[in-house]
Amino acid sequence: MATSPSGMQDGFPTSRVVVLVKALPQPSKRYGETVCCAGVTEQREWKRLFPVRFRHLEGRHSFGRWDVITFRYRRPTHDSRSESCHVFEDTIARNGSLPPRERARLLDPLVVPSISSAAAQGRSLALIRPKNTCFRLKPKKPGHIADERAAYKRAAKQTAFFDKQLAEIEPSPFEFIFDFEDGDGHHSFRSGDWETHTMFWKWRMSHGEAGALSRMSAVYNDHYPGRGMAFVVGNQAKRPHVWQLLGVLRLDEVRQPDLFG
Repeated sequence: MATSPSGMQDGFPTSRVVVLVKALPQPSKRYGETVCCAGVTEQREWKRLFPVRFRHLEGRHSFGRWDVITFRYRRPTHDSRSESCHVFEDTIARNGSLPPRERARLLDPLVVPSISSAAAQGRSLALIRPKNTCFRLKPKKPGHIADERAAYKRAAKQTAFFDKQLAEIEPSPFEFIFDFEDGDGHHSFRSGDWETHTMFWKWRMSHGEAGALSRMSAVYNDHYPGRGMAFVVGNQAKRPHVWQLLGVLRLDEVRQPDLFG
């Protein structure tokens, strides 16, 4: 059997998922700049997609949150987590998106009461409904920003001959943090959600830094919690006891019908 992914050879499974997570790009010595993505199938099975060089994707290969994509994959060599897929990047294809009215119906059965309950079930990805959330920020130290900027610069230059040249990513000057509670108690997680950081840069350009932060606070401290919010959390391959906040979703809560209404 051929090992090249080109042509979508027999022997490699195909998956179809609704994308929920696009994590912050990470510099990689092997792949340059990669993004860890994750989603769920129609059968509510989690899939972690890696390595995805997201900023190299164009046209129907590119995707966002709530898009439906198909891809071919194999089991990873150095990642034993059951949800993980080594994706053949050139087989990624976008096929529409999941309408807002169908999102809660698909995802609500996946909600677990706590991170520890997900770990006890052997999962490495999970969806939780956080309680008593507080979005806040913490300024990064100048040295930290400089190190991140240098790493992104190296990753942007590390491309194959036919790859397009990437603009260097400018790291956010803040850590975006969510304090929240689940069934285990209180947590404070830094957001690894790329959309949170993109939101900051987009609004800073149009409203200034103070205006951007004010708007983000309104979204994450008022709008999302008031209408329904969920977190996608996942653990690390090398340190499975360490869990991270990967995605912040605006997700309606499923209301049980009133039997006496």
